[in-house]
Amino acid sequence: MKTISIINLKGGVAKTISSVNIAHILATVHGKKVLIIDNDKQGNTSKFFGACGENIYKSMADILTEKDIKISEAIYKTKYENLDIIPATMALLKANLDVMLDMSRPQQTRLSKALYQIEDVYDYCIIDNAPDINISVINALVTSDDVLIPIKVDKFAFDGLDLLVEQIENVREINPNIKLQACFLTMYQKNNVNTQGDEWIRAQPDYPMLDSKIRKTVKVDESTFAQKPLLEYAKNCTATKDYLELVKEILEES
Repeated sequence: MKTISIINLKGGVAKTISSVNIAHILATVHGKKVLIIDNDKQGNTSKFFGACGENIYKSMADILTEKDIKISEAIYKTKYENLDIIPATMALLKANLDVMLDMSRPQQTRLSKALYQIEDVYDYCIIDNAPDINISVINALVTSDDVLIPIKVDKFAFDGLDLLVEQIENVREINPNIKLQACFLTMYQKNNVNTQGDEWIRAQPDYPMLDSKIRKTVKVDESTFAQKPLLEYAKNCTATKDYLELVKEILEES
């Protein structure tokens, strides 16, 4: 199983939208068995797939806090073939604190140990991370093979990249196989700011870039209200085509 963390320390850069659509395309177009993990206490990915509310017995919080948990208890099927989810709830906020206070066992490797139980079940694990560096995000990086960084062209999104790359390097002490696979642009528009931002980041040696850009379209926002991946909601829109190309690139890079 290849595990990919999708992360940016800046909010509002389409992390969840990217995670949802990458996972859906891998599962439905490419026939991969995919597990998507919601690693954000807001639980937007969980809500998108209907994995929320009273029907949730175990979640990401339990994986971090319960010793010897059976990870299968926290995995829920979505309505899409080949696509399962580990949801998140607001309990993840307390879980992060509880893990930091629990010195009885290693803190950074709890997710990786749990995922080892299903190593041969899935082809891909996609982790939608919070815009933060907390213990649950560190757990995600420790278990990840690759990191993908979605970037919206603005100064604040660029500012956090150095810190994120530094954190990936720090995690390498525990997970020497982790690598920054690539960054990719989201909400892209053909204007001077986006063009100049694209040129600037592609000139930086520390940030490998995918060729695919996810173009801005109202269909992306609409799809969140419909709770449908773009390929199902608006298969001919520009962003859908862009995500299809993005996943092809990801598979080629793997």
